[in-house]
Amino acid sequence: MRRAPQAETPPGTKIDHRELMKKVERAVAAIARADDVKTTIRTAIEHVVGSFGDELGISGGRLYEREGEEYVLRATFGNARWISPGLRIDRAYPPILRLLDESVVFLRAGDAGADAALEDQLGVSEFAAIAVGGERFLIAFDLVPGSDRDHVLFSLGIVRHAVNQALQREQFADLLRQVREIQASILPRQMPCFPPFDISGKSCALESVGGDLFDFIPVSDKILGLVVADVTGHGLPAALQVRDIYTGLRMGLARDFKIVRTIERLNRIIHESTLTSRFVSLFYCELERTGNLLYVNAGHPPPIHLAASGGVTYLDQGGPVLGPLPDATYDRGFVQMQPGDLMVAFTDGVTEARRLRAGDREGEEFGVGRLLAVLNEHRGQSAERLVDAIQQSLEAWCGPTPPQDDRTVVVVTYPAGDPGGAPG
Repeated sequence: MRRAPQAETPPGTKIDHRELMKKVERAVAAIARADDVKTTIRTAIEHVVGSFGDELGISGGRLYEREGEEYVLRATFGNARWISPGLRIDRAYPPILRLLDESVVFLRAGDAGADAALEDQLGVSEFAAIAVGGERFLIAFDLVPGSDRDHVLFSLGIVRHAVNQALQREQFADLLRQVREIQASILPRQMPCFPPFDISGKSCALESVGGDLFDFIPVSDKILGLVVADVTGHGLPAALQVRDIYTGLRMGLARDFKIVRTIERLNRIIHESTLTSRFVSLFYCELERTGNLLYVNAGHPPPIHLAASGGVTYLDQGGPVLGPLPDATYDRGFVQMQPGDLMVAFTDGVTEARRLRAGDREGEEFGVGRLLAVLNEHRGQSAERLVDAIQQSLEAWCGPTPPQDDRTVVVVTYPAGDPGGAPG
């Protein structure tokens, strides 16, 4: 067996802890800059081997990756004895079980459970190891005889934490990309064609993914379902809940459930989901070509029905928000859309949008009154123009004040030129 390399700092020599911590900090910073899993792992090993050799007696390292119930050697670093990648070690090997239990270990070839033949093949007498990425990766470091156990464990413990954080960031980024793709597929790519009505909607997320949902669901040739929902909070957890709402609602309607039963079943699904700490306000309506509009409001800001005569009706019939009460019951509401009427549904990020002035910590809300003013100013225009006018008015009202919530608007107009619904 080759002679193990000796540390430049002899065992027992007092270690400069400040210098050691600086090196640990540099290693952590380098790990944080890595772009992917392989780069993160390689960066960690190279920094530990290259930077801590003198103080900790680390001469080289090896990377193992789990495959089934075995760990497979992937790469060798530094002065560690080179062995062809592919060496397999059973997960039940006692030092590995101990490592998986403690996450960071310091071992000697003669310790109980160690396979002397395997350690001799690897050319080590003392080694330390860390487990990262759950149980996916093991990193073993060769140590010169007499290395300081406490200093090795302390430093590698910090490095392990940094590697895991980097891997979690990458996993989170991958999940976020997947959720963006899911949400992009959920939000309507084009507005529905459902004469005699003109329909448009738009959602602006506070973060890269949002907790608002609007959707159009063809129930039949004569009936169009329309939903606007808002999950408490925003960002990734809210976006995942939006996916569940989208799926649950469409599944209920596909089974030809009645409108109230669909909402009550959706409420139970949300209550029993893994995201039970979240509440969902939801407005769902079914619009018929004749102008009949049947709806259920589950704790959502009441949509506004603005009649051609100027009369205003708030669509507030229904029940509580979805999620908290598993056995909540809901009532139906009804309005009749006439030529010249319009209906706007929105999330509270619209009416609760605030404008802050100097010295004003709370700010003034945009409010329902200003929303009505925009609708009256632009009534008679297309649904798309009304949606844009509302969003532009919000931006003008808030000015430089950053949004505090997602903002979603859906408008349905019944152009005055249409004398009535399509023939039944």
